[in-house]
Amino acid sequence: MIIKPRPLTAEAFKPFGQVIETNGHTPVMINDGTTERYHALAGVDVGEGGGIISIFRGSRRPLEIKMMERHPLGSQAFYPLEKAQWLLVVSQAERPGPGVLEAFVATGEQGVQYAKNTWHHPLLVLQEMQDFLVVDREGAGENLEEIFFDAVRVELP
Repeated sequence: MIIKPRPLTAEAFKPFGQVIETNGHTPVMINDGTTERYHALAGVDVGEGGGIISIFRGSRRPLEIKMMERHPLGSQAFYPLEKAQWLLVVSQAERPGPGVLEAFVATGEQGVQYAKNTWHHPLLVLQEMQDFLVVDREGAGENLEEIFFDAVRVELP
């Protein structure tokens, strides 16, 4: 038997699931205009509540950390779609700010899932632009808290 592939389209694949792509979707600018969010490109079957898969296209920004965010109602996962290093800044403190931040350099083959209520900085890419696959919670309730403080500079090794 021979199977002849056809072009993958959302309509052709609909009986089997969802195609995840940015083409045909309009991004929303987030993170102080440094990230294009291609929101809800696919749903995640997580039972009650619901989850989504998106692609975030982050652009490089100054490495001055002056805010953090957390998601009290669900975790959030990021996985790079390119083999390029990227930066994570997190905090275990109840009120993050200078002196209580930690930073990590991830390889282009490492993704993370921030646990519910984990303070983290929005996407920090080290090259001009980088795409990430993001699994996120969607649904009722306020799932974003932000806190602002005096800038902390990140010095790369």
